[in-house]
Amino acid sequence: MSNTTSEPDSSSLSELRLRHLTIDEALPKLERYLHDAYMAGLSQVRIIHGKGAGILRLSVRRELAHHSLIKSFRPGENWEGGEGVTIVEFTEE
Repeated sequence: MSNTTSEPDSSSLSELRLRHLTIDEALPKLERYLHDAYMAGLSQVRIIHGKGAGILRLSVRRELAHHSLIKSFRPGENWEGGEGVTIVEFTEE
């Protein structure tokens, strides 16, 4: 019997891919992901939501704007994925 843990591996938490999900599917995943990444001690992560019509991007950024664990966020630079990505920085507390 192997010893499994519910602790996420911080290397697998550096980004979250939400492309092709509905808002109803994406937002609960985002909430769990942010909590897990913060608890793993990460200071910054990437949220990949895609460009599309921008509805998912706007919903993700609206959630980030009011989230207690988030210090700041910004669109990705061109080399990071541009408007299809949001870079998130966690609070230090």
